[in-house]
Amino acid sequence: MTNANAGAAEPDTSLVLITGMSGSGRNTAAAVLEEVGWYVADNLPPELIMRMVELSFEADSPVERLAIVTDVRSRAFAGSLGDVLDRLHESGRRPMVIFLDADDDTLIARYDSVRRTHPLQESGTLTQGIQRERLMLAGIKAMSDLVLDTSKMSVHDLRRALEVHFSDPSSRGQRVTIQSFGFKHGAPRDADLLLDVRFLPNPYWVPGLRSGRGTDQPVSEFVLSQDDAPRWLDTVEQLISVILPGYRREGKNHMSIAIGCTGGHHRSVAMSEALGRRLGEFNGIDVNVIHRDIERD
Repeated sequence: MTNANAGAAEPDTSLVLITGMSGSGRNTAAAVLEEVGWYVADNLPPELIMRMVELSFEADSPVERLAIVTDVRSRAFAGSLGDVLDRLHESGRRPMVIFLDADDDTLIARYDSVRRTHPLQESGTLTQGIQRERLMLAGIKAMSDLVLDTSKMSVHDLRRALEVHFSDPSSRGQRVTIQSFGFKHGAPRDADLLLDVRFLPNPYWVPGLRSGRGTDQPVSEFVLSQDDAPRWLDTVEQLISVILPGYRREGKNHMSIAIGCTGGHHRSVAMSEALGRRLGEFNGIDVNVIHRDIERD
């Protein structure tokens, strides 16, 4: 749901202010914007927002797009934030204001699930804290450019909604990292997909190839010439072509694939390079191939 300021100047597309009800998803919103290339300043009190904007948009600043997340932990929040917005407008900058909201039942359920206390609850009930916050934020909500009701949204739904508005079109493609490794050094713990190519003949036992690496043409040709190598690549390519669209639907834009052999010198390296070339032909996929153990003994 949008709530544009009628007659107001268009908001600055490089400056976003995220606020809203506690428990409505501000942390998720901050993470999404950070992932799509924004510099995010989280939990910034209103009195520091103006200074942050000034520093971020100085001539020598590396910040191109700034998102600021702020909440009601400052009791003078609403009035202070309104003053900051007025000052920003006077300085020639009008940030896009995003207000995240959710109905009371949803907020109560979310707080119950994490067993946290609402910042305005004090000695009262959770419901009373939520109502105090609604009253405090009513004016800010009314002047927001975009109001998102997250009551029926999963984390993935919120991610997709924000990406539509704030992703740089050039950054909306998925990223795939392919990492070769040696099992004798331990498997990576952060891989989405871990694959084993130790079923292929090992160049280590071939005269003239032991000291080489999978990036060297003789070693690569030996590995890829094995009958099972192209079949393995075909199968993995087909598997990934199924996984990536599913990841995209769930809001996951990065996939990590780990390919292992014994030492991480020959087979895993050659097969990682070959798979990287294949995936590099997919539309909208940015592929990065790294070799964790290629220089290790």
